Amino acid sequence: MSGALDQSRSEAEVVRGRSVTSADALVVMDQSMLVKLIALALNHGHFSVRAVGGVLEATTLLATWHPDLVLVDMDVEEGELMSWLADHAPDLGRPPVIALTRRGDLRTKLVAFERGADDILTVPFSPEELLARALALMRRTGRGSTGLAPVIQVGDLKMDILNRSAWAGTAQLHLTSLEQSLLYLLAANSDRVVTREEILDTLWGVDFVAESNVVDRHVRNLRAKLQNGWRHPRFIATVPGQGYRFVGSVAGTAPA
Repeated sequence: MSGALDQSRSEAEVVRGRSVTSADALVVMDQSMLVKLIALALNHGHFSVRAVGGVLEATTLLATWHPDLVLVDMDVEEGELMSWLADHAPDLGRPPVIALTRRGDLRTKLVAFERGADDILTVPFSPEELLARALALMRRTGRGSTGLAPVIQVGDLKMDILNRSAWAGTAQLHLTSLEQSLLYLLAANSDRVVTREEILDTLWGVDFVAESNVVDRHVRNLRAKLQNGWRHPRFIATVPGQGYRFVGSVAGTAPA
C-alpha cells in the first residue's frame, strides 16, 4: 500500500463533558479494506490512524513520527517490523504493539510475544474487541486513556459499538455481532464496492467454507433492520454482478 491513510482528529475533544486527548496509531498492513475497518473502529477511541503497507515504509515514517500504538500484520514480511521496533525501542520510547494474525495456533502467538508483541488479535476480529484491546493496552502501558466515544456518525446512521446498535433517524436498531461487523466493514469502505468474496474473507476468514448465499443472507438481514429497501437504498446499495456499497460517508463522532 503506497502512502498513508490519515484520519484527522483535533488535539482535544469533549466526550460526555470531559476533555480527552487524541492518540496516534500506526497500522502496518497491505490490505486497504481491513485497514479502513480498523481505522473506523479506532475512531471510537479518538485515534488518528496512519497506515503503511511494508516494513521500509514503516521504519521511514517512524524515524520522524512517534505513534502511541502500533498494529502489525504478522503476514507483512513475516512481522519483521516487531524485531525492528525491539532493536530501536530506546530511541522510540517503545510504543505498545498489537500483532494481527490469521493463524491462531500457539506457536504463532508465542513467536509474536517473543518478538515483542504486547497483545495479539486473530483475524477475523470484531470491531468492539479491537477497540477494547487498543484502549486497554494504552492504559496498561502507561500511555494514558484517549477516552471513549461509544457513538459515531456514519452517513445518516449513528453507530453504537458498545451496545451493538445503530440509529436510523430516531429508530434504534439492535444488531448481532456479525451484523455489526458487516455494517462497519461496508461503512469503512464507502468509497468503493465491496465484493462478496471480500466480505466472506474479512468476516469469516479465508479458510471458511460457506454456503453460497451466506453473505447475501446476512446483508438481507442487516438491510431489514436498517429499513433499507434494495430498490431505493438508504444505506446499502447492491452493485449488480459486483457486490455491495455503503451509501454515505464517515462524518465523525456523534454528539453525546
